[in-house]
Amino acid sequence: MTEHALLTEGLAKIYGRTRAVDGLDLHVPRGSVYGFLGRNGAGKTTTIRMLMGLARPTRGSLSIFGMSWPGDRLRILERTGYVAEKKLLFEAMNGRDLVRFNRPLFPHWSDEVASNYARQLEIPMDRPFKKLSLGNRTKLCLLMALAQGADLLILDEPTAGLDPVVMDELLRVLIDDYAGEGRTIFLSSHNLAEVEKVADWVGIIHEGKLLLEASLEGIRAEYRRITASGNSLPGATNAQVISVNAAGSAYEYFVRNRAEQFASGLRQQGATILDISPLNLEQVFLQLVRREEPCTSGNTGATHAAVSSSI
Repeated sequence: MTEHALLTEGLAKIYGRTRAVDGLDLHVPRGSVYGFLGRNGAGKTTTIRMLMGLARPTRGSLSIFGMSWPGDRLRILERTGYVAEKKLLFEAMNGRDLVRFNRPLFPHWSDEVASNYARQLEIPMDRPFKKLSLGNRTKLCLLMALAQGADLLILDEPTAGLDPVVMDELLRVLIDDYAGEGRTIFLSSHNLAEVEKVADWVGIIHEGKLLLEASLEGIRAEYRRITASGNSLPGATNAQVISVNAAGSAYEYFVRNRAEQFASGLRQQGATILDISPLNLEQVFLQLVRREEPCTSGNTGATHAAVSSSI
Protein backbone atom coordinates (compact mmCIF):
# COMPACT_ATOMS: atom_id res chain seq x y z
CA MET A 1 0.00 0.00 0.00
CA THR A 2 1.41 3.40 -1.02
CA GLU A 3 2.04 5.85 1.82
CA HIS A 4 0.88 8.74 -0.35
CA ALA A 5 -2.67 9.46 -1.42
CA LEU A 6 -1.45 11.67 -4.25
CA LEU A 7 1.88 11.98 -6.06
CA THR A 8 3.04 14.04 -9.02
CA GLU A 9 6.42 14.06 -10.72
CA GLY A 10 7.48 16.85 -13.06
CA LEU A 11 3.82 17.67 -13.72
CA ALA A 12 3.45 20.43 -16.29
CA LYS A 13 0.69 22.07 -18.31
CA ILE A 14 1.64 24.50 -21.06
CA TYR A 15 -0.81 26.58 -23.07
CA GLY A 16 1.05 28.15 -25.98
CA ARG A 17 3.75 30.27 -24.34
CA THR A 18 2.15 30.11 -20.91
CA ARG A 19 3.47 27.59 -18.38
CA ALA A 20 0.41 27.29 -16.17
CA VAL A 21 2.04 24.46 -14.19
CA ASP A 22 5.78 23.95 -14.47
CA GLY A 23 7.43 20.78 -13.15
CA LEU A 24 5.32 20.14 -10.05
CA ASP A 25 6.38 17.45 -7.56
CA LEU A 26 3.69 16.91 -4.94
CA HIS A 27 3.75 14.34 -2.12
CA VAL A 28 0.42 14.21 -0.26
CA PRO A 29 0.56 11.75 2.67
CA ARG A 30 -2.40 9.47 3.33
CA GLY A 31 -4.64 10.77 6.08
CA SER A 32 -3.31 14.31 5.87
CA VAL A 33 -5.04 17.64 5.38
CA TYR A 34 -2.87 19.19 2.68
CA GLY A 35 -3.22 22.92 2.01
CA PHE A 36 -2.36 23.80 -1.60
CA LEU A 37 -1.61 27.51 -1.47
CA GLY A 38 -1.05 30.20 -4.05
CA ARG A 39 -2.22 33.54 -5.33
CA ASN A 40 -4.96 33.76 -7.94
CA GLY A 41 -3.53 32.50 -11.21
CA ALA A 42 -0.70 30.58 -9.52
CA GLY A 43 -1.71 27.29 -11.15
CA LYS A 44 -3.82 25.71 -8.41
CA THR A 45 -6.97 25.08 -10.46
CA THR A 46 -5.01 23.86 -13.48
CA THR A 47 -3.21 21.38 -11.22
CA ILE A 48 -6.50 20.13 -9.80
CA ARG A 49 -8.01 19.74 -13.26
CA MET A 50 -5.10 17.46 -14.16
CA LEU A 51 -5.49 15.53 -10.91
CA MET A 52 -9.14 14.94 -11.74
CA GLY A 53 -8.52 13.92 -15.34
CA LEU A 54 -10.18 17.05 -16.70
CA ALA A 55 -6.99 18.27 -18.39
CA ARG A 56 -4.17 16.26 -19.92
CA PRO A 57 -0.66 17.05 -18.63
CA THR A 58 1.79 18.39 -21.18
CA ARG A 59 4.41 16.27 -19.47
CA GLY A 60 5.13 14.58 -16.17
CA SER A 61 3.08 12.03 -14.26
CA LEU A 62 0.56 11.80 -11.44
CA SER A 63 -0.94 9.02 -9.38
CA ILE A 64 -3.80 8.74 -6.89
CA PHE A 65 -3.47 5.83 -4.46
CA GLY A 66 -1.00 4.34 -6.93
CA MET A 67 -3.49 4.62 -9.82
CA SER A 68 -3.20 6.82 -12.90
CA TRP A 69 -5.30 8.30 -15.67
CA PRO A 70 -6.82 7.16 -17.97
CA GLY A 71 -6.40 3.43 -17.33
CA ASP A 72 -7.66 3.55 -13.73
CA ARG A 73 -10.31 6.20 -14.37
CA LEU A 74 -13.28 4.44 -12.75
CA ARG A 75 -11.30 3.30 -9.71
CA ILE A 76 -9.96 6.82 -9.16
CA LEU A 77 -13.43 8.37 -9.44
CA GLU A 78 -14.82 5.83 -6.97
CA ARG A 79 -12.24 6.84 -4.36
CA THR A 80 -12.04 10.59 -5.02
CA GLY A 81 -14.56 13.29 -4.13
CA TYR A 82 -14.25 16.65 -5.88
CA VAL A 83 -15.72 20.07 -5.20
CA ALA A 84 -14.80 22.54 -7.94
CA GLU A 85 -14.22 26.26 -7.50
CA LYS A 86 -17.37 26.98 -9.48
CA LYS A 87 -20.14 25.19 -7.61
CA LEU A 88 -22.09 23.64 -10.45
CA LEU A 89 -24.69 20.88 -10.32
CA PHE A 90 -27.83 20.32 -12.39
CA GLU A 91 -29.55 23.67 -11.91
CA ALA A 92 -33.16 22.45 -12.11
CA MET A 93 -32.68 19.61 -9.61
CA ASN A 94 -33.20 20.05 -5.91
CA GLY A 95 -31.07 18.37 -3.25
CA ARG A 96 -33.20 15.25 -3.02
CA ASP A 97 -33.17 14.83 -6.82
CA LEU A 98 -29.38 15.18 -6.84
CA VAL A 99 -28.99 12.55 -4.12
CA ARG A 100 -31.16 10.09 -6.09
CA PHE A 101 -29.21 10.87 -9.27
CA ASN A 102 -25.77 10.38 -7.70
CA ARG A 103 -26.57 7.36 -5.50
CA PRO A 104 -26.16 4.65 -8.18
CA LEU A 105 -22.93 6.15 -9.51
CA PHE A 106 -20.87 5.42 -6.39
CA PRO A 107 -20.62 1.94 -4.85
CA HIS A 108 -19.88 3.29 -1.38
CA TRP A 109 -22.63 5.92 -1.37
CA SER A 110 -24.29 6.45 2.02
CA ASP A 111 -27.85 7.78 2.24
CA GLU A 112 -27.34 8.05 5.98
CA VAL A 113 -24.36 10.39 5.51
CA ALA A 114 -26.31 12.48 3.00
CA SER A 115 -29.30 12.75 5.33
CA ASN A 116 -27.15 13.61 8.35
CA TYR A 117 -25.31 16.41 6.56
CA ALA A 118 -28.48 17.80 5.02
CA ARG A 119 -29.86 18.15 8.54
CA GLN A 120 -26.60 19.20 10.24
CA LEU A 121 -25.76 21.84 7.63
CA GLU A 122 -29.37 22.98 7.33
CA ILE A 123 -29.47 22.59 3.56
CA PRO A 124 -32.89 23.27 1.95
CA MET A 125 -33.05 19.98 0.02
CA ASP A 126 -36.39 20.78 -1.65
CA ARG A 127 -35.13 23.96 -3.34
CA PRO A 128 -33.71 23.87 -6.93
CA PHE A 129 -29.94 24.22 -7.04
CA LYS A 130 -30.13 27.39 -9.14
CA LYS A 131 -32.13 29.12 -6.38
CA LEU A 132 -29.71 28.30 -3.56
CA SER A 133 -27.40 30.87 -2.01
CA LEU A 134 -23.66 30.49 -2.57
CA GLY A 135 -23.30 29.09 0.94
CA ASN A 136 -25.99 26.46 0.44
CA ARG A 137 -24.63 25.57 -3.01
CA THR A 138 -21.23 24.94 -1.45
CA LYS A 139 -22.73 22.88 1.37
CA LEU A 140 -24.74 20.76 -1.06
CA CYS A 141 -21.69 20.13 -3.27
CA LEU A 142 -19.75 19.10 -0.18
CA LEU A 143 -22.60 16.80 0.93
CA MET A 144 -22.45 15.03 -2.46
CA ALA A 145 -18.70 14.52 -2.16
CA LEU A 146 -18.87 13.27 1.43
CA ALA A 147 -21.80 10.91 0.85
CA GLN A 148 -19.98 9.03 -1.91
CA GLY A 149 -17.58 7.61 0.70
CA ALA A 150 -14.39 8.82 -0.99
CA ASP A 151 -10.95 8.20 0.51
CA LEU A 152 -9.59 11.44 -0.99
CA LEU A 153 -11.44 14.76 -1.09
CA ILE A 154 -10.13 17.40 -3.51
CA LEU A 155 -11.50 20.87 -2.82
CA ASP A 156 -10.81 23.90 -5.03
CA GLU A 157 -11.41 27.14 -3.09
CA PRO A 158 -14.32 25.54 -1.20
CA THR A 159 -15.02 28.51 1.07
CA ALA A 160 -14.53 31.39 -1.40
CA GLY A 161 -17.22 34.02 -0.91
CA LEU A 162 -18.69 32.42 2.21
CA ASP A 163 -19.43 34.28 5.41
CA PRO A 164 -17.34 33.36 8.48
CA VAL A 165 -20.13 31.33 10.12
CA VAL A 166 -20.67 29.06 7.10
CA MET A 167 -16.90 28.80 6.56
CA ASP A 168 -16.32 27.69 10.14
CA GLU A 169 -19.16 25.19 9.88
CA LEU A 170 -17.76 23.57 6.74
CA LEU A 171 -14.21 23.38 8.10
CA ARG A 172 -15.47 21.73 11.28
CA VAL A 173 -17.28 19.06 9.25
CA LEU A 174 -14.20 18.40 7.13
CA ILE A 175 -11.83 18.02 10.06
CA ASP A 176 -14.03 16.32 12.64
CA ASP A 177 -16.04 14.00 10.42
CA TYR A 178 -13.84 13.39 7.40
CA ALA A 179 -10.15 13.78 8.20
CA GLY A 180 -10.86 12.40 11.66
CA GLU A 181 -11.60 9.05 10.01
CA GLY A 182 -8.13 8.87 8.48
CA ARG A 183 -9.12 10.04 5.02
CA THR A 184 -7.19 12.61 2.97
CA ILE A 185 -8.14 16.19 2.11
CA PHE A 186 -6.37 18.18 -0.62
CA LEU A 187 -7.51 21.77 -0.07
CA SER A 188 -6.67 24.48 -2.59
CA SER A 189 -6.97 27.98 -1.21
CA HIS A 190 -5.48 31.44 -1.03
CA ASN A 191 -7.04 31.96 2.41
CA LEU A 192 -3.94 31.40 4.53
CA ALA A 193 -5.60 31.82 7.92
CA GLU A 194 -8.22 29.22 6.98
CA VAL A 195 -5.59 26.69 5.90
CA GLU A 196 -3.40 27.23 8.96
CA LYS A 197 -6.35 26.24 11.17
CA VAL A 198 -6.83 22.83 9.56
CA ALA A 199 -3.79 21.70 7.55
CA ASP A 200 -0.91 19.54 8.67
CA TRP A 201 0.94 19.74 5.33
CA VAL A 202 1.22 22.62 2.88
CA GLY A 203 2.46 23.16 -0.63
CA ILE A 204 3.03 26.70 -1.93
CA ILE A 205 2.82 27.28 -5.68
CA HIS A 206 3.69 30.49 -7.54
CA GLU A 207 3.58 31.01 -11.29
CA GLY A 208 3.26 27.28 -11.78
CA LYS A 209 6.30 26.33 -9.67
CA LEU A 210 6.38 24.72 -6.25
CA LEU A 211 8.14 27.03 -3.80
CA LEU A 212 7.75 24.86 -0.72
CA GLU A 213 6.27 21.57 0.41
CA ALA A 214 6.53 20.74 4.12
CA SER A 215 4.63 19.84 7.24
CA LEU A 216 3.10 22.78 9.05
CA GLU A 217 4.82 21.55 12.20
CA GLY A 218 8.17 21.70 10.42
CA ILE A 219 7.52 25.23 9.18
CA ARG A 220 6.66 26.42 12.67
CA ALA A 221 9.77 24.78 14.07
CA GLU A 222 12.25 26.04 11.48
CA TYR A 223 11.26 29.37 9.95
CA ARG A 224 12.36 32.43 11.94
CA ARG A 225 12.63 36.20 11.73
CA ILE A 226 15.89 37.54 13.17
CA THR A 227 16.11 41.23 14.01
CA ALA A 228 19.64 42.56 14.41
CA SER A 229 21.50 45.85 14.55
CA GLY A 230 25.03 46.56 13.46
CA ASN A 231 27.21 48.11 10.78
CA SER A 232 27.84 46.57 7.36
CA LEU A 233 25.88 43.41 8.05
CA PRO A 234 25.29 41.02 5.11
CA GLY A 235 22.36 41.93 2.90
CA ALA A 236 22.36 39.05 0.42
CA THR A 237 19.88 36.18 0.27
CA ASN A 238 20.88 32.55 -0.17
CA ALA A 239 19.51 29.06 0.38
CA GLN A 240 19.02 29.79 4.08
CA VAL A 241 18.05 33.48 3.99
CA ILE A 242 14.73 34.08 2.25
CA SER A 243 14.87 37.86 2.42
CA VAL A 244 16.61 40.77 4.14
CA ASN A 245 15.05 44.10 5.05
CA ALA A 246 17.50 46.82 6.05
CA ALA A 247 16.81 50.29 7.45
CA GLY A 248 19.94 52.09 8.63
CA SER A 249 21.71 49.87 11.13
CA ALA A 250 18.63 47.67 11.70
CA TYR A 251 18.34 44.43 9.74
CA GLU A 252 15.47 41.96 9.54
CA TYR A 253 16.40 38.48 8.28
CA PHE A 254 13.86 35.84 7.33
CA VAL A 255 15.53 32.43 7.53
CA ARG A 256 14.21 28.98 6.72
CA ASN A 257 16.36 26.90 9.08
CA ARG A 258 19.23 26.92 11.63
CA ALA A 259 18.26 30.34 13.00
CA GLU A 260 20.53 30.12 16.05
CA GLN A 261 23.52 29.24 13.87
CA PHE A 262 22.78 32.17 11.59
CA ALA A 263 22.38 34.53 14.56
CA SER A 264 25.71 33.31 15.94
CA GLY A 265 27.38 34.22 12.65
CA LEU A 266 25.89 37.70 12.85
CA ARG A 267 27.25 38.16 16.38
CA GLN A 268 30.71 37.24 15.15
CA GLN A 269 30.42 40.16 12.74
CA GLY A 270 29.59 42.54 15.60
CA ALA A 271 25.81 42.47 15.38
CA THR A 272 23.47 42.76 18.34
CA ILE A 273 20.59 40.28 18.08
CA LEU A 274 17.42 42.07 19.13
CA ASP A 275 14.89 39.30 18.56
CA ILE A 276 14.40 35.81 17.13
CA SER A 277 10.75 34.97 16.55
CA PRO A 278 8.81 32.22 14.72
CA LEU A 279 6.90 32.91 11.52
CA ASN A 280 3.29 32.03 10.87
CA LEU A 281 2.13 30.55 7.58
CA GLU A 282 1.13 33.91 6.12
CA GLN A 283 4.56 35.41 6.79
CA VAL A 284 6.32 32.41 5.25
CA PHE A 285 4.04 32.54 2.21
CA LEU A 286 4.61 36.24 1.61
CA GLN A 287 8.38 35.99 1.92
CA LEU A 288 8.62 32.98 -0.42
CA VAL A 289 6.31 34.42 -3.06
CA ARG A 290 8.20 37.70 -3.08
CA ARG A 291 11.50 35.88 -3.47
CA GLU A 292 10.14 33.30 -5.93
CA GLU A 293 12.89 30.71 -5.42
CA PRO A 294 11.69 27.11 -5.73
CA CYS A 295 12.40 24.66 -2.94
CA THR A 296 12.87 20.93 -3.04
CA SER A 297 9.53 19.42 -2.05
CA GLY A 298 9.04 17.30 1.02
CA ASN A 299 11.77 18.86 3.16
CA THR A 300 11.35 22.03 5.16
CA GLY A 301 14.04 24.51 4.24
CA ALA A 302 15.61 22.41 1.51
CA THR A 303 16.55 24.02 -1.80
CA HIS A 304 17.72 22.87 -5.19
CA ALA A 305 21.29 24.02 -4.64
CA ALA A 306 23.37 23.32 -1.57
CA VAL A 307 24.55 26.74 -0.45
CA SER A 308 26.62 27.32 2.68
CA SER A 309 24.73 28.77 5.60
CA SER A 310 27.77 30.61 6.83
CA ILE A 311 27.82 34.39 6.59
